[in-house]
Amino acid sequence: MATAFELDRVSFNYEGIPALHDLSLSIEHGERVALVGANGSGKSTLLRILDGLYFPFAGSVLFDGEPLTAERLQSNGSGFAFRRRVAFVLQNPDAQLFNPTVFDEVAYAPLQLQLTRDEVLRRVNDMLAFMSLEALRDRPPYRLSGGEKKRVALASVLVLDPEIVLLDEPTAALDPRSQGQVIDLIQQWKGTAKTIITATHQLDILEDIADRVIMLDGGRVLADGTPAQILAQEELLLQANLSHSPRHTHGRMTHSPAHTHRHSHGGHEHEH
Repeated sequence: MATAFELDRVSFNYEGIPALHDLSLSIEHGERVALVGANGSGKSTLLRILDGLYFPFAGSVLFDGEPLTAERLQSNGSGFAFRRRVAFVLQNPDAQLFNPTVFDEVAYAPLQLQLTRDEVLRRVNDMLAFMSLEALRDRPPYRLSGGEKKRVALASVLVLDPEIVLLDEPTAALDPRSQGQVIDLIQQWKGTAKTIITATHQLDILEDIADRVIMLDGGRVLADGTPAQILAQEELLLQANLSHSPRHTHGRMTHSPAHTHRHSHGGHEHEH
């Protein structure tokens, strides 16, 4: 696989407060990567650097072997091509949705590409169907539930068929059904050419959404490995202020799943 992003000793500060410190890593095209860490570990800052929204105070970022700089993105050709290839879905969909209807929201990006009217309609209708949003096409986004808003935000960037998708806490604050839909979508990309980079603090979904996990702590890489390798390092998880979910705790227990489910409503006093 070819390298998509190469970061070399990247540092970034917010008004003098370090967010990333001397961070080096590379991400290949086609990888599904999860960035994990507690709040303030640098996950969202790293995503914004990969999306060319922030630029490092020190160190360098390469995209496809070329420097990812403000000057390069301000050049019409390079910036336009980058934005078509790399899409970012923010943690809070309210910060991303601004059009009067769901249809207009999903159509906005294709319209900027100056595609024909028929091509825009085809893309939007296909994406509304894919994301199960057809019934909401004429609704204003601000009237939607949190899960519906998240699906519209995803649709509004996926409609361009980007090569690389950056997701910031895509399952946060969603009901279980909506969480399941987002996880199913990420699973559909497994084995495809798409590069998926997801920031999350939910350890129980790592094995579903990623083949590689990068653990961040204090703006540094604390560990890098498969989901199973990372989840097995309990001391590191505690150091990074992360902890196992009940799902993984149960996975290491000797009693049967049926036993777990029968007693789950009563807490853990029935465990052997």
